[in-house]
Amino acid sequence: MEEMEEELKCPVCGSFYREPIILPCSHNICQACARNILVQTPESESPQSRRASGSGVSDYDYLDLDKMSLYSEADSGYGSYGGFASAPTTPCQKSPNGVRVFPPAMPPPATHLSPALAPVPRNSCITCPQCHRSLILDDRGLRGFPKNRVLEGVIDRYQQSKAAALKCQLCEKAPKEATVMCEQCDVFYCDPCRLRCHPPRGPLAKHRLVPPAQGRVSRRLSPRKVSTCTDHELENHSMYCVQCKMPVCYQCLEEGKHSSHEVKALGAMWKLHKSQLSQALNGLSDRAKEAKEFLVQLRNMVQQIQENSVEFEACLVAQCDALIDALNRRKAQLLARVNKEHEHKLKVVRDQISHCTVKLRQTTGLMEYCLEVIKENDPSGFLQISDALIRRVHLTEDQWGKGTLTPRMTTDFDLSLDNSPLLQSIHQLDFVQMKTSSPVPATPILQLEECCTHNNSATLSWKQPPLSTVPAEGYILELDDGNGGQFREVYVGKETMCTVDGLHFNSTYNARIKAFNKTGVSQYSKTLVLQTSEDTDSEEQTVPFPVPSERLPLRRMSPFSSTLNLQPSFPRRSYFDFRPSPHQLSLHSSLQSLNAPVAWFAFDPGSAHSDIIFSNDNLTVTCSSYDDRVVLGKTGFSKGVHYWELTVDRYDNHPDPAFGVARIDVMKDVMLGKDDKAWAMYVDNNRSWFMHNNSHTNRTEGGITKGATIGVLLDLNRKTLTFFINDEQQGPIAFENVEGLFFPAVSLNRNVQVTLHTGLPVPDCYSSRASIA
Repeated sequence: MEEMEEELKCPVCGSFYREPIILPCSHNICQACARNILVQTPESESPQSRRASGSGVSDYDYLDLDKMSLYSEADSGYGSYGGFASAPTTPCQKSPNGVRVFPPAMPPPATHLSPALAPVPRNSCITCPQCHRSLILDDRGLRGFPKNRVLEGVIDRYQQSKAAALKCQLCEKAPKEATVMCEQCDVFYCDPCRLRCHPPRGPLAKHRLVPPAQGRVSRRLSPRKVSTCTDHELENHSMYCVQCKMPVCYQCLEEGKHSSHEVKALGAMWKLHKSQLSQALNGLSDRAKEAKEFLVQLRNMVQQIQENSVEFEACLVAQCDALIDALNRRKAQLLARVNKEHEHKLKVVRDQISHCTVKLRQTTGLMEYCLEVIKENDPSGFLQISDALIRRVHLTEDQWGKGTLTPRMTTDFDLSLDNSPLLQSIHQLDFVQMKTSSPVPATPILQLEECCTHNNSATLSWKQPPLSTVPAEGYILELDDGNGGQFREVYVGKETMCTVDGLHFNSTYNARIKAFNKTGVSQYSKTLVLQTSEDTDSEEQTVPFPVPSERLPLRRMSPFSSTLNLQPSFPRRSYFDFRPSPHQLSLHSSLQSLNAPVAWFAFDPGSAHSDIIFSNDNLTVTCSSYDDRVVLGKTGFSKGVHYWELTVDRYDNHPDPAFGVARIDVMKDVMLGKDDKAWAMYVDNNRSWFMHNNSHTNRTEGGITKGATIGVLLDLNRKTLTFFINDEQQGPIAFENVEGLFFPAVSLNRNVQVTLHTGLPVPDCYSSRASIA
């Protein structure tokens, strides 16, 4: 609970929030502190003068914030909300907890009203002390901001839990420890005061006395005051406006600003947002658990570094002493280097421990605060802050991303002293790498149960031996010419499955595989004999391995020219590699040229996330989750120029679908482009961004609506990826130097439905530019 205390303190006064209000940027501030940091703006910048000048900006335009501004410091900086004038520059000062605050332009006038009711100066402006965004107040002043009753409740519970013991409320001098509480009187009594002030007779005999701890719980669980509308103070909140993301009353719906907005039941949205926050906390809890285990690992590394350092120093001293006096001077220099390496390793690990501890404390504090908010039984109050908390939880979880929980330093001292040179070479002694070069990898094993032939193609699969400790960097597959000739390389890469196309029908081939790393290559595997099928138009044949080495009596067909078409193979997937192979197997000297045809494909249910919903023969997809889920196409591309389009069939609540390409092992439960396996453009109703490895670039105006068409152009000849919206190129070329095997990919949530269109020609505008280039 102590780690949550930072969440409960005002950034201005540094004390626990008193009557906190929620600013449009979702940050909180005490009502009194908000009044203290008001700044008066010139008359020409007031909202009234802006409306009079014909600007016509809505008071709720600030809700449509630039989404990247919430995450990118370079993209946002110090700014103002849309629809309101920025505050004038004012010298800032530091609050008790170090946050910049802006003092009022003039001392507030003397008044006998409370800070909430006292009038504010005309054309006042308030600047958030945390994100430094400014907002011009309207005629309601500070009363126009909703009160954060959930935060007040959490602070009350936190302060009650910090109290050591409950004291009697009727003791005149030094209060004694309370022994009972009367539920009807709502008063804590010690034994003497109970006998004197609450005798068990008369009407008081019917009162129920409970232990103090139980009484504190009953106080905490007592129903809170029903929240009222900020615009209509006599009306209670009864519905939730989906567009404005705030509770509203019936009068707001009938005659107010929300009359044309979509609204939903308050209780239903309360439960929905609680569920979303709980789901987000599950992922963050796993990260916190991993961080605790990581801290234990780092602390163990400190001890291991100490032990290895002592061991290494002892070995070094023994070697240097063996060289007698001539080595003594050099020994001191070498020891100094070891100590320097020792201190460097300790410094790196300790710095990482410190950094991870601070981040874990912040994460734990946010988790405890969110858990306390979930306990709140006030729906409207909860909904006022739930969106901001959900965003914070997701952002905090992303901060524990790839590489955060990986040690920055090893515990080994990869150094050794070479004492073989002669005495005259003593002054040239230096450290060399202790670890010798790793041996070559073990011989791969062909997995016969996964190998097969299909017509004139063959699929081979292999693996490393189970007890092999030397990793392989890649594999080399060799095949003969089907006529007992020499072996030649047909595939080199990291995959452990390969499909060879374009073999001769009714032929016997020999195949073998070997592994390699930086040290060298392994021995060849056992030679596998494979038999292609008979060339027949009546049926297709699939022959599993192994097969007899002698020919089967098959009908002889006229041989034809063919090429090898080699790609890594996966179940239920087709692959396009539009290039002739340099390794050609042919009984004739003539060659057939391969032209790059258009590709027809659909979405792949086998590799998609379980939340993806398919229809229209797997050409239309949507999602059952509010979170982004990824679905891939069935066809992978490694060469050629390919273009496909997606039409938006449904687009609700301005989500951010992403379109692009990805590797086969892309993450399926996050937005496309969050990891290094995807290249995508994500777009909303106003603008788009390119994203790869969670890096956002090239914000471009122009979004999508229902019926929009998104085009994806993958040019593997020029190694570029380009996007189109409604037949117009969206921004510059999105990505360059893309090469390898890519699958069409989309990420979306339940608010979006798209339909795939394939077999399309390249847009004319791109073809003309490519011909000019």
